[in-house]
Amino acid sequence: MQKLNKSLPNFSQAFSQLIALPSISSSQASWDQSNQSVINLLATWFETLGFDITIQVVPNTTGKYNLIAKLGSGDGGLLLAGHSDTVPFDENRWLSDPMKVTDKDNKLFGLGSCDMKGFFAFILQACQQIDLSALKKPLYVLATADEETTMAGARFFANSELIKPDVAIIGEPTNLVPVVMHKGHMSHKITIKGQAGHSSKPANGVNAIEVMHQVISQLFKLKEQLAQSYNNDAFDVQTPTLNLGAIHGGDNANRICGHCELDIDMRSLPGMKDDDLVAWLAEILAPIAEEYPGRLSIEELDPSSPSFQQNCDSELVITAEKFSGHQCCAVNYATEAPFVQQLGCQTIVMGPGSIDQAHQPNEYLAHSEILKTNKFLIALIQHYCS
Repeated sequence: MQKLNKSLPNFSQAFSQLIALPSISSSQASWDQSNQSVINLLATWFETLGFDITIQVVPNTTGKYNLIAKLGSGDGGLLLAGHSDTVPFDENRWLSDPMKVTDKDNKLFGLGSCDMKGFFAFILQACQQIDLSALKKPLYVLATADEETTMAGARFFANSELIKPDVAIIGEPTNLVPVVMHKGHMSHKITIKGQAGHSSKPANGVNAIEVMHQVISQLFKLKEQLAQSYNNDAFDVQTPTLNLGAIHGGDNANRICGHCELDIDMRSLPGMKDDDLVAWLAEILAPIAEEYPGRLSIEELDPSSPSFQQNCDSELVITAEKFSGHQCCAVNYATEAPFVQQLGCQTIVMGPGSIDQAHQPNEYLAHSEILKTNKFLIALIQHYCS
């Protein structure tokens, strides 16, 4: 066991420093922030430990960066990955300062404590507790940008093809249960362009809300068709889902509504193709588009995130189950796993904390996660790199 480097923070200090640095990603410009301060801090820490540092400017973003830290030479080895951004927060619903770690009731409260900046403090602690000079295969640390919105960081990293690890762990909060499967995610805006007019003469206009009512009826049909045609009992929600998330239309009771928008998301099962879902959406709305020429449009809100699946009998899954004592499972939410998997490595999602605390006021990481996560990461590094 190595002595801790006195020039580096201990776990508690590193955890607090990460939470204190703002790195919100949001589709709303008023909330969106650069993650540069987090990336620079991580670069300083891992460079001190002897890692070679690469910082990527993520294209088509403002102030967004990836970090790739590598220790050791050659191909293969282990990649420990996570995202450096957080979701926005409602300060009025927090019982403590979300940008400051509050240690209370055996929990560490703070924005990003479990989802998932805190994971990098665990990696730093583990790296300080092993003999890094004894590594026979490389150890990589990846910190990405904008996972909570476009996943632009992970997409760009995967396309860069800078590294080729044997295995990868994405440290999203799973209570250290190996996740080997998750659904895909896509979101679209359906717009109806109506014709405004006085409500006393309905025939003189085209009511966009009434047309959207027809759209919603068709979407319910698609939802039912998907549920009847596709099923995977590995998931607790075993079918693809279609959610009506937000609707906006009209401006006054005495006017024919001239414009209406509906935002939806669809979550596909592994094996389903995104292109097929988009085609089915267009097909089921085609009769309405024909009845109202030029008035219905569909546009993608964010780039889609594909579904993910890792073979349950792969060496990584067997090892992770052995080290953690948990059997692998599937989850309904999306992660960066399919992009990391593009590197050609065995990939799982597995990290401390619970997804039930993610994206919530008073997000926290329980003290009980600290020791077992530390042991797990040390065991992984030694198994795959030493």
